[in-house]
This record gives sequence, C-alpha cells and structure tokens, in this order.
Amino acid sequence: MHAALAALANPRRRIERIVATRNAASRLPAGVEAQLHEPDAIDRMLPPGAVHQGLAVRAWPLEPLALDEACAPADARPVVVLDAITDPHNVGAIFRSAAAFSARAIVLQDRKAPPLTGTLAKSAAGAVELVPEVRVVNIARALERLEALGYLTVGLTGEAELGLAEALADPRPIALAVGAEGKGLRPGVLGACARAARIPIAPAMESLNVSNAAAIALYEAARRATAGG
Repeated sequence: MHAALAALANPRRRIERIVATRNAASRLPAGVEAQLHEPDAIDRMLPPGAVHQGLAVRAWPLEPLALDEACAPADARPVVVLDAITDPHNVGAIFRSAAAFSARAIVLQDRKAPPLTGTLAKSAAGAVELVPEVRVVNIARALERLEALGYLTVGLTGEAELGLAEALADPRPIALAVGAEGKGLRPGVLGACARAARIPIAPAMESLNVSNAAAIALYEAARRATAGG
C-alpha cells in the first residue's frame, strides 16, 4: 500500500494501470481512478507470493539522475553509495533509511545492483519516490568525483581502525559507502574512500546486516550534522 500510494503521489511517475479492491480504492487520492477487482483476481495479476493489500500499480521506471545532477553542489545531506549489493530487500531497506535521515541520493553501479522493481519498492515502503537514484559505471570513480565535489568519503568495514563517530568528525558532508554482506566493500572501492570506519559491536557478533549498518551510519551522520559537526 505504501509503495503504491507513494508512486501515485510522485509527479515524476508515469502510471500505466491501477487495480484495487473496493476497500483499497477508498484510500486513493481524489481524482485517481482504479479498475476494481476482487482480491483473488489481483493475486492472479501479480508474481507468485506478492502481497498487494488490495492495491497494485503498474508504473514506468523512474529515470536515474547523473551523479553531478543529484549531488552537486555538496550540502549537508549525506549521499549513500552501494557497492555490489544485489539483494533487492536490502537495497529497499537502505532506501527507506536514506529517506528517514534525509539522504540526498543513493548511488548504485549500473551492472551490479538490482533494478527498482516492485519487490525493492515494497521493501522501501515508498522511499524510492523520495530519494533520487544515481547509476554509475564505476563506483570507485564515483567516490573520487564525490570527493572532488567536497564530500568526505567514508567506507564502512569491520577491519577499520577508526570508529564511525571518530571517522565522521569532520565538517564536510558525508558520502557513505557500504558493501555486500560477507564480501564487504571491494578493495578498489575501499581504497577510493578517504576514510574507513567500523561500527563498534559486541565481539560475539561478527557483523551487522548491511541495511542495519547503513541505517546506523546514516543516523550518526544526521546526529553529527544536527550537533553542528
């Protein structure tokens, strides 16, 4: 429901079709018309296992923005850079946290990141309509460009010497790089970051889910910005 209503509220979205149960149609914005169907009929229109809550929207993809278009000139809002994270649920959850902490954009590699499909949009709970998507050919070069634009580029890795709060003790806006679970940031991507940082956790746990790690880092960046650096 949240993903569908957010898509309908986004003036950049081109909507092809809306189907809804009678009850769900009552939640649509004024002037928005839907084709009415019974829940089982909507089930048959969707991929197996999809949960529609009575509303489904077929929409054209949003066009990604260029890096400079989305991120220049630098301001206080953080930028999130995703390195080879392929799970749409994790990417969707990161979009949700990015929206919650007023991130400026999410940067993804064009070949090693999932498209913003229904599964990802559902996990994001509407955030894909709020946080711009940037697609780049090379993540390391994108980080270098962000640094040239005035961002402090910080890569999250459990092997870093600096704790997250210490790494973010800088007045510059933050570009935060996170990598896939297990593998983490690729060496070339981590090497392109000005600083490496770790989130201090109990030794009984080896690591955090990548979407949880991104949420914690975004919170810390937002807290630092609110405190004035």
